[in-house]
Amino acid sequence: MPATTEYDVIVIGAGAVGENVADRAAQGGMRTVIVEAELVGGECSYWACIPSKTLLRSSAALRAAQRVGGAREAVTGPLDVAAVLRRRDYMTSDWKDDGQVKWLEGAGIDLVRGWATISGPREVTVTDEDGGTVVLTAKHAVAVCTGSAALLPDIPGLRESEPWTSRDATSVQRVPVSLAILGGGTVGTEMATAYAGFGTEVHLIARHGLLGSEEPFAGERVTAALKELGVTMHLDVTTESVERTEDDRFRIRLGDGSTVETDELLVATGRLPRTSGLGLQSFGLEDGGWLTVDDSMRVLDAAGEPVGGGWLYAAGDVNHRALLTHQGKYQARAAGDAIAARAKGHEVSLAPWGAFVATADHQAVPQVTFTEPEVASVGLTAAAADKAGYRTRVVDYPIGSVSGAYVLADDYDGMARMIVDEDRGVVLGATFVGQDIGELLHSATVAIVGEVPLDRLWHAVPSYPTVSEVWLRLLETYGRPEK
Repeated sequence: MPATTEYDVIVIGAGAVGENVADRAAQGGMRTVIVEAELVGGECSYWACIPSKTLLRSSAALRAAQRVGGAREAVTGPLDVAAVLRRRDYMTSDWKDDGQVKWLEGAGIDLVRGWATISGPREVTVTDEDGGTVVLTAKHAVAVCTGSAALLPDIPGLRESEPWTSRDATSVQRVPVSLAILGGGTVGTEMATAYAGFGTEVHLIARHGLLGSEEPFAGERVTAALKELGVTMHLDVTTESVERTEDDRFRIRLGDGSTVETDELLVATGRLPRTSGLGLQSFGLEDGGWLTVDDSMRVLDAAGEPVGGGWLYAAGDVNHRALLTHQGKYQARAAGDAIAARAKGHEVSLAPWGAFVATADHQAVPQVTFTEPEVASVGLTAAAADKAGYRTRVVDYPIGSVSGAYVLADDYDGMARMIVDEDRGVVLGATFVGQDIGELLHSATVAIVGEVPLDRLWHAVPSYPTVSEVWLRLLETYGRPEK
């Protein structure tokens, strides 16, 4: 018989989301254990956010220097790709999780390595790599934080050809001469930017335009910039089949009759929840499916009721609310606090913007896409606001007309958009496209989450000369209130 160990809370998945659930529960006095089959730190630390942005940063810095007179003349050499990869290896701790494990120990969180199955109500069986098992039981809650994995679409020959997924693209040790990318979303456009910066011949293939969930001008500007970087664009076209050639290259046949041949192929067409094999079907849930949750991250059944009375939670990608690390960590903080509060018999309100809910998931999600140029957005697009029934006004302003922008870079080109709720006089959404624009986003996030009235925003004076002066220009374009 395997040993049985009792905890207050069991967290499945030791990525950034799982770590945050466990940390908040532990801070709330809960004896907590986290289960992980791979590296503590998860996708973001080793295969997603950190390595991808590290790969992008060096060529972005080089291009930024080349846009400034004086620096342009000093920067005459090409990008040192080997040095970029060494920096990426450092940032991922060479795919070793010693530091993350040490953090867990310091936070008072136990770690069990292996594959988890929810084998009963508040019970998890963990199987290690040698086939040994241990049964963990939870007094109060089990939280599923297993994230998502790359989706391979049903294209003839694709799976058999063994293409790259995002993990391969971000952990590469030898940059290919040529690379095809399927998908025009965040991963596809970021990796196209990164590999074009390395000097790789890149083909970007997408069924529609780029960054379809953003404002249209964002995808249009990224498309133009990628072309300038030398990327060959195949847009509004389907992929009919994929095969490996005799010389171990990829041959990709497109719906327009053309063929693309490259050394490597990256598939970046979406994500799947990592919920297969967790035993969820025993509780009326779909094995391998997304998990529906309330705003405190309790998993709901088909009738909309908490599973088993409310002991099962799910935070991060698995609940399909917002597949972003920062949003998953936000959900995790709410979930961990809610678990601890309920365990102590405290009331947990699901009213919007409370201490135990992730209200921002619905209409205030920020995201930065680190393409050339950067795309930073939060809240609703103009189309989404119209669909939701708001009476809106769209305000655009060219960022390059702001003094801080043309100090930042010669011939700065960018665009800002603000979506205003005309009935309440508050900002519903904002999008910024341009060099180094990501750091401007949080001001928009604060304005949207805080529902700051436009007549009060007039008194938030942007420093001069910074790019944030675009806020003043947006407000001037909208028109100062008369009162």
